Amino acid sequence: MKTIMKILRRIPAPYLLLIPWFIGISVFRLFAMGLQFYYSFTEFHPMGAPIFIGLQNYIFMFTQDPVFWPSVRATLQYVLVGTPLVLIMALFIASILNFKLRGVNFFRTAYYIPSILGGNVAVSILWRSMFDPQGPVNSVIVAFGGSPINWIMNPTFAPFTIILLSAWQFGSVMLIFLAALQNVSPSLYEAASIDGASKTRQLFTITLPIITPVILFNTMNVLLRHFQEFNAPFLITNQGGPLNATMFLNLRIYLHAFPMVSLGYAAALTMVLLLGIGSISAIIFATQKSWVHYND
Repeated sequence: MKTIMKILRRIPAPYLLLIPWFIGISVFRLFAMGLQFYYSFTEFHPMGAPIFIGLQNYIFMFTQDPVFWPSVRATLQYVLVGTPLVLIMALFIASILNFKLRGVNFFRTAYYIPSILGGNVAVSILWRSMFDPQGPVNSVIVAFGGSPINWIMNPTFAPFTIILLSAWQFGSVMLIFLAALQNVSPSLYEAASIDGASKTRQLFTITLPIITPVILFNTMNVLLRHFQEFNAPFLITNQGGPLNATMFLNLRIYLHAFPMVSLGYAAALTMVLLLGIGSISAIIFATQKSWVHYND
């Protein structure tokens, strides 16, 4: 004990304060990730010890699992369509709320409320009822002379009901964009107006370049959230239906880990999801030098 105390006294105070964080990330992140990586090469059921089977989980995943590639396609569709949609909606609303209008604080709060609700069970059930064949959305379509659409059970439309739910929950992203817009100096717009620049030109030459670091930050947050989407496909479209159109990888991992009790294969799916997130994140960070502008 005395030896440990002597060692601790020699460590600078800031590093001592980092010890709890280091223990937490080592045990609950790095060790857990390493264990997950090992389990991905095993056949593992909770009632027995893991049995090492090499690459069999990955071979089955890429060549024999009939649901794997549809789940990859559904996940990428959700990420690649939903992420830009959330960013565009959030930036558009933030631009409007950046004006000094009467009652603007009320609208800022109103647009933020869906993000507080999040993707919880109640919201998912409400969203499902809205897109029910006799729900409000179809009622509006019929009122304008259209035919009702079976949104939830149609493989073409089901993914977009979940994408729209994600786009509706843009409040936190909007607030971050709003804070960034308020930090843009008004003198820049005044100088551009004097030079005859239109509002559109000011948007692309002043606003967007200045807030590109915030765009990068929001893009990564929304991207990670979309890759890990679970509640919506589980509750709204009956566990990834119809015809696996909304069988996202995160949901697929859950189904293998718990109802199917195949922890080894679930671990392999997790590693593939981690690789996918890491690859897209690496591409974004590798290209940021060409489009992200920092004010040094």
